[in-house]
Amino acid sequence: MAAVLELIAGSYEQVVVGYRVLTGEKEWTAEADFTHHAHTASISAVAASERFVVTGSKDETMQLYDLQRRVEHGALLHHDGTITCLEFYGTSHLLSGGEDGLVCVWSTKKWECLKSIKAHKGHVTSLSVHPSGKLALTVGTDKTLRTWNLINGRSAFIKNIKQNAHIVRWSPDGDKYVVILNDKVDIYDLQTASVTGTITNPKRISSVKFLNNSILAVAGDDEIVRLCDTGKEKWVCEFKAHETRVKAVDSFMMEDYCVVVTASNDGFIKMWKLQLKEELESPTLLGEVNTTARLTCLAVWKPSSVQQTTEEPAAKATTSEELAKELSKTKRVHISTEEVILEDESKPKKKKKKDGGK
Repeated sequence: MAAVLELIAGSYEQVVVGYRVLTGEKEWTAEADFTHHAHTASISAVAASERFVVTGSKDETMQLYDLQRRVEHGALLHHDGTITCLEFYGTSHLLSGGEDGLVCVWSTKKWECLKSIKAHKGHVTSLSVHPSGKLALTVGTDKTLRTWNLINGRSAFIKNIKQNAHIVRWSPDGDKYVVILNDKVDIYDLQTASVTGTITNPKRISSVKFLNNSILAVAGDDEIVRLCDTGKEKWVCEFKAHETRVKAVDSFMMEDYCVVVTASNDGFIKMWKLQLKEELESPTLLGEVNTTARLTCLAVWKPSSVQQTTEEPAAKATTSEELAKELSKTKRVHISTEEVILEDESKPKKKKKKDGGK
């Protein structure tokens, strides 16, 4: 049975394009599904959850689309400046970062801003939510890497990193994270919060995506996508993906292989089949589509997929005792994702206290 897939891309031309993917045995085809001109400036970020797609722009707004009902769902207005990064946590929350230095946490139930955090003195350039939903990392133009406790919305740890990082990403298991500074990938260990290794890309890095807990796909200001093993701290594979520089890379898992999706300045979105085995071989092209737009960002909408969050061992020696305690509780994450990220303080909490309660 063909999987339900949609490729969503943002462009300099202020338009969001969506392509429905038809998955065949050997070849995949992408059919134009929708184009939408909701922004008044170029699109800078896009994110997808099980139901929604959200785009952020230099026009300081975020536009929502309900892809299950195929309708616009309104705009989110809170940031004063370009929206630089967007990330969903499961289906319950969205986090946004902007040039105003704010990180906002949104509830996807009523689309209200639960918390607005002044995260950086300059711009917020990237954010990433821990798989448990209890921590977030942000980097900004104030040359800091900041760890946030999402239970109370407070800063847990600040690290000065001498340069402005422009990307930060947790690994899927949440035991390590990477910070991107121009052409460098710094690999950090959660327990020590220190750099365990550095890998240098030949060009400035534009996008990264963990394909599994160790393999990181890296796209830069050239036509090549490189795969790096963050455990061994070395490049393990590379392939020419486009004719011009690759702007964005994403991925998702099929039953027995990984699909890497790349988007380029040349207007093409390509889908690559990669077998994640011990000895990585160059992926094979599954399908491609020419959007004719100058693409800036990319997301894959895969409603049939259920996000897998793997349980991680309790951290032994983090930089903060409070965080260690919080992370040791991650076994509850599977049961209730609703209470893991910032709770809405305006509503009474369920089952808080009951006289003579059970």
